Amino acid sequence: MKHYPVPDEPPVYISKPVVVADRPSFIYSLLDSVFAGIGLILTFWFAGFLFLSGLEFNWTSILLLIIFWLTLTYLALPRLHQIFTTMYLPDYFMARTKTGDGLLGDPINLAVLGSEEDIHAAMRRADWTQADEITLRSALGIVRSSLTGKSYPEAPVSSLYLFGNKQDFAYQQEVDGNASQRHHVRFWKVPEGWQLPGGERVDWLAGGTYDKSVGVSTMTLQITHKIDADVDAERDYIIDTVRYQDPQCEVRVIEQFSTSFYDRNGGGDAVQTDGDLPILDVSGAADRAVKAGLEPARNSKEDLDQNDVLNQELPPRQFALVGAFLGIEAVIAVIALLLGLAGQINSEEMSTAGYALTASIIQAILLFLAIRRFNWARLLLLTLSTIAAIIGLIGLTIGELSGIIATIQVGFSVLLVLAFSANSVRQWSST
Repeated sequence: MKHYPVPDEPPVYISKPVVVADRPSFIYSLLDSVFAGIGLILTFWFAGFLFLSGLEFNWTSILLLIIFWLTLTYLALPRLHQIFTTMYLPDYFMARTKTGDGLLGDPINLAVLGSEEDIHAAMRRADWTQADEITLRSALGIVRSSLTGKSYPEAPVSSLYLFGNKQDFAYQQEVDGNASQRHHVRFWKVPEGWQLPGGERVDWLAGGTYDKSVGVSTMTLQITHKIDADVDAERDYIIDTVRYQDPQCEVRVIEQFSTSFYDRNGGGDAVQTDGDLPILDVSGAADRAVKAGLEPARNSKEDLDQNDVLNQELPPRQFALVGAFLGIEAVIAVIALLLGLAGQINSEEMSTAGYALTASIIQAILLFLAIRRFNWARLLLLTLSTIAAIIGLIGLTIGELSGIIATIQVGFSVLLVLAFSANSVRQWSST
């Protein structure tokens, strides 16, 4: 603790050098910032065009308004949130997580002492199920669950971020097999040597909330889980389930760790807490579980079939979305070329189709390289897409381009700019 004795001599200003964390290349950071801003402008430009074009009463206008809603909620607003939160929301610990868009997420309402094996043992003994990572295996599991109507207790949870990292792992409990209602808690390993405000040392921080239903987010208008506002109730439930099965897990409370508050998370759901932070000590839980004759705690991938393809981390979903659109464009171009060979379309339309197919192939190659984490390929694809989007939007605005097909093609160019300037894609390609 620092003390402040009365000075014996005239005070002298002494400033320590500021230690700045390593940052990405300045050129890459500058380009990413420029493209992020351009993407926001292009998206609202496109959304405005869709809205004005959809004011007539016909089926095309209805389709354009649907595309407008999708563009606004899943593209424009998340990018706007990303830019504003990067500018105005500090990145130090505030007992709150962040969403992928940079919005404040769920509160941190639990601290834990003990190893990862101890946490796994304590949670499994308390009848919690570890959530799968977002991989090809879990994606197939979600599809299978949706088609068959069967429960998927290990379904992945969405990623929230603390210390700049997504959760290390998460646990959940379904309620009567209902996928829309579940208890869940995310765990983050604290950085080496890190202390809580006030100097307390812990090994893990966690955020537990209860999903009560599925609904539309009031912040992003996206379809998502809605949580119970009383996050303290979920915090207490987690502690009680663990200690009921393993009473040797001690708990103490840092009272008024943060100011009690009523706020909203990144999905627009109300959250309220008393500000207390319990510290749950699960040290030795793994050994106690073995002595009790229970199966050892699993590592997050230990029980899975060792299939490298299925267990591999999936790239950000933007890659799949762009790949699907490229595939559709290529198929349409091939069909047009076949029609040209059959004499069904003129030579000018064949040339356009050939250009579109060539562009799709080049974009697909750059997409593959970006997935393989070549950052220059991502930036080149961004540049080409930005040029195409600007030219296309000018054409739509002044009337040189028209029709639903042209609108969708321009929208795809805007989507590419947004997708490849997103934080998750930038982080993927630069690691």
